[in-house]
Amino acid sequence: MPRQNDTATTLNIALQNQTTSSNVNAYITGQAIDNNNALFLLQSDGKTAYYPTSPSSTLSALGANCAIPLGAPGNTVTVTIPHLAGARLWFVQDDTLTFYLNPGPALVEPSSANTADPNYNKYWDFCEFTYNSSQLYVNISYVDFVSLPISLTLTNTSNQTQHVSGMATNGLDTICSGLNDQQSKDNAGWNQLIIQKNGANLRANSPNTGISINSSLFSGYYQSYVDQVCLRQVSSDTFNFGNGAATYTKPSAADIFGCSSGPFAPTGNQETDDITARLTAAFNRSTLLTNSNTPENEDASKYYQNAITNHYARIVHAANLDGRGYTFPYDDVAPTNGADQSGSIHDPNPQLLTVAVGGGNASTSAGTNHPSKTVLQTGGNQKSGQNNCGARDNETSGGSSSDEQNGKGNKSGGNNSKQNGFLGFIKRLPCFN
Repeated sequence: MPRQNDTATTLNIALQNQTTSSNVNAYITGQAIDNNNALFLLQSDGKTAYYPTSPSSTLSALGANCAIPLGAPGNTVTVTIPHLAGARLWFVQDDTLTFYLNPGPALVEPSSANTADPNYNKYWDFCEFTYNSSQLYVNISYVDFVSLPISLTLTNTSNQTQHVSGMATNGLDTICSGLNDQQSKDNAGWNQLIIQKNGANLRANSPNTGISINSSLFSGYYQSYVDQVCLRQVSSDTFNFGNGAATYTKPSAADIFGCSSGPFAPTGNQETDDITARLTAAFNRSTLLTNSNTPENEDASKYYQNAITNHYARIVHAANLDGRGYTFPYDDVAPTNGADQSGSIHDPNPQLLTVAVGGGNASTSAGTNHPSKTVLQTGGNQKSGQNNCGARDNETSGGSSSDEQNGKGNKSGGNNSKQNGFLGFIKRLPCFN
């Protein structure tokens, strides 16, 4: 018998076309929790599940039409989904997306990093979610790239609303202009993140995606900042926490942007990996020289103020009307009860999720609750669409490589005694002793 607080077995999602095009298609992929986590796609009618069988060869075509047409600008199409994990809601404008199946079955998803991918020169984007028996968790993802504006509005059974504004219609152009402006200041390679088609901006890749395409991009970029952070460590290139929970060698720019390579590779130890989350967030936001107790006592106005910082994250946050959206894998790190930066919303009693594409209705007034980081959220590290922040090779296992909702735990500053026992978080680095 279901527990009293179990979510409904299905959820309605309202898909709004707020572009200027009458040719916009949506796709929904994930793992069906109530069907042994089987690979799931929603068919074009927005109601019928498609569970692919394992093909005999790689790059096999889907056996069903899964493109959901949204109709004319301003139109809304309501679809119904079951409980899904690691799910993505994809949009493409003026085209369709190509998905393939590999033996498993495993879904071969569109790639923003593979120039040979049939979707590479298309105008597409996605948001990510998990809908399970406990709650709905959804976020706007910019970890891989930025392209189409997407906004989220979640209404629960008590008619309470949460909203993530997303970008305005010209958000991508604003971001690309900002990247070009930063390139003119430091010549670090920010303009190489801009992907164009026929002279028009198609997407802005994240630094991590840019590095997966060109491994020399941003080489040495963070070195002087890392050296300053560890200035007092004259005997070695390592620094460690006084409780022995974690030891780190000096990270490269790729390690910092990706959050999961080199000294930041996942260890499987909860305490160590939670320290890594806070440390990588502080490096991306460049707060380690200004706050010895990061992320505590910080607000977003203090992020990205150093000349050496994740300027992609800075520019993307500024282009979002409420400043929210996942711009690197640990962008959910926040002070205790601090405002959300990651563009995530969640509720144990969801009634309707509205996802609008195109920016035509982007606003900061559509919701009543912009949640702070609390233990309700089961999110955490939002993995890049590239497996462990390395090249995806266009393949995922069983649905989606996204696992931001898979119980990593939120990274707010101190919601329990174990977190408060992290020796003041970054404060306990020898650099600050």
